[in-house]
Amino acid sequence: MGQARELNYPSEDGIHTIHAVEWLPQGEIRGVVQIVHGVAEHIGRYSHVADFLLQHGFVVCGEDHLGHGRTVDDGKYGYFAPKGGWNLLVRDIHRLRELEGERHPGVPYVMLGHSMGSFLTRTYLIQYPGTLDGVVLSGTGQEKAPLVAGGKALAELLCALRGPEYVSDLVYNLSLGGYNRFFRGDPHTGSWLGRDREMVQAAGKDPLCSFHPTVSMFRDMLGGIQFIGKLDNLRRMDRDTPVYFFSGDHDPVGSMGKGVERVVKLFRQAGCRDVTMKLYPEGRHEMLNEVNRQEVMEDLLAWLEEKVVPRN
Repeated sequence: MGQARELNYPSEDGIHTIHAVEWLPQGEIRGVVQIVHGVAEHIGRYSHVADFLLQHGFVVCGEDHLGHGRTVDDGKYGYFAPKGGWNLLVRDIHRLRELEGERHPGVPYVMLGHSMGSFLTRTYLIQYPGTLDGVVLSGTGQEKAPLVAGGKALAELLCALRGPEYVSDLVYNLSLGGYNRFFRGDPHTGSWLGRDREMVQAAGKDPLCSFHPTVSMFRDMLGGIQFIGKLDNLRRMDRDTPVYFFSGDHDPVGSMGKGVERVVKLFRQAGCRDVTMKLYPEGRHEMLNEVNRQEVMEDLLAWLEEKVVPRN
């Protein structure tokens, strides 16, 4: 089917070494899909997505962000940097795009960002316009500006009082830890992630997915969400880059579909000419791990072949 190889390259923070993985298909390469993972996970969780795309001629790659996965060598999970962490992550993502572009020149290059990875990818689109042939945004959203500002102010206050590496139960419960409240009738832990209990439980047992983010990481991420919510920033994107949004309509990160629609509207207001959205009925946050994930991956492939990598 293909093979996986590990990559390592220096982080833009000048301290850490970024761990990345590249999956190579057998035969002709039709394109590259770079996956940008979400909070409290790692690129290894996407091996089944890579296996699917490999069968159709795509190279798949992705890195573990600062404070995540095997990039962590100092025990500081859920921590980006004392300051400026969001832009460090975006620059590390861009560096992998450069490295993979050098390895596979002349083929279409697509970025797929999930959850926090979708926010990072949306930031990337603003900061590096014209460097991608297509973009896929999974599990994205856009909370109302006052709520984002309030969360960021609280995280900044706790950074000042307790330090950037402090982990706050209050901040966690007000954000990620609060999403299960939408599924009170579904008793298993992490029910907001998806309906496939085996997949959810596997994430819960993964030692690389078991940490809570630091207050500085929430500060940085909420600052990133503020940045990508401003229309003036979005107008810096390449308007011709095709964008595919997909989410579950029961995903609390996307406000049960309303937040996804809000982002799609922003992209169109910014002048983006090719925007597609699909909301899956009853689907929750991790559609690539949902009970109907095969359908989701087939739809992803159909979009890639229609918009980015036409069949010969």
